[in-house]
Amino acid sequence: MRPLIASIRLDKLRHNYLQAKQQAGGPTLAVIKANAYGHGAVRCAQALADVADGFAVACLEEAIQLREGGVTLPIVLLEGVFEAAELADVEQHDLWFVVQSQQQLEMVLQANPAKPYTVWLKMDSGMHRAGFFPQDYAAAHCKLMASGKVGKIVKMSHFARADEPQLSATHAQLEAFDSVCRYLSGEESIANSAGILCHERSHRQWNRAGIMLYGASPLPAGFDQGAALQPVMRLSTRVFGVRELAAGEPVGYGASFVAERPTRVGLIACGYADGYPRLASTGSPVAIDGVRSRVIGRVSMDMMTVDLTDLPQAGIGSEVELWGDTIHINEVAAQAGTISYEVLCNVKRAHFSYD
Repeated sequence: MRPLIASIRLDKLRHNYLQAKQQAGGPTLAVIKANAYGHGAVRCAQALADVADGFAVACLEEAIQLREGGVTLPIVLLEGVFEAAELADVEQHDLWFVVQSQQQLEMVLQANPAKPYTVWLKMDSGMHRAGFFPQDYAAAHCKLMASGKVGKIVKMSHFARADEPQLSATHAQLEAFDSVCRYLSGEESIANSAGILCHERSHRQWNRAGIMLYGASPLPAGFDQGAALQPVMRLSTRVFGVRELAAGEPVGYGASFVAERPTRVGLIACGYADGYPRLASTGSPVAIDGVRSRVIGRVSMDMMTVDLTDLPQAGIGSEVELWGDTIHINEVAAQAGTISYEVLCNVKRAHFSYD
């Protein structure tokens, strides 16, 4: 068996959720869209079923997968429905859903549900991606309440720059949201992971914990997040080839790495087809038998090379942690010029184990 293992530590997932809920100070949705950020949505939902207040997914297909997996807690469709026919599935599976456009609003107004929907009505408070503008929000709220089609509205918005706590953008979004929503009935939800961690004013009746569930902080390195998050996924493989290079010799495609000294190279079973970012080539950290080292050369489709020069005890069979307990996912993401969300979501072809 190819020795690429994604170990999902469900106890750490539960720990992170409880940390999020404690810091938010109230009901908190566990965001498990995109297959729980690559961790396995059904298994993660089942592990949280006795502690979570509900779940959030992107779309109907993800919600149905959870229901078929035995998940009975509330599930919110963060993108709402894409066509009116999906409202029948919303009823059948007892789902909550976001309304963020005039088209989605009209779908609700024209529907004839057997029982009133629970709608999360989204305001564009400054991200300018989706939602009703503040000046149009109250009218949408009133239409839904007057329609008889909706039993409950949760007023919501989404932050654009909450992960940059030094900026005033989040404060401006809160001002825009509160200036309208304080006069409208219903519970509220605006805090994402970054909001939970460092914008206490955003904590409302519902909070939405995403990346922090999986042990990765959205905040800049060194920023006090106030929560002891634990990495849920540990991605590891093994060395299956070793060779010695003389100074001046290259390794890998494009000769992007040239040895400056006699170099001992380990070949490991992982590559960009497995989800390891290709741009995280020479210099990306790894831990070999628990000792930090680095990737050298370009990441290939199925293989990578790592530096064994200063690890004389390492060799064929040595374990290589790509991220997890010694190597933080944020380090790998930064080396690739991306974010932990993208790296985690791309993991594939690994053998998943759940503890």
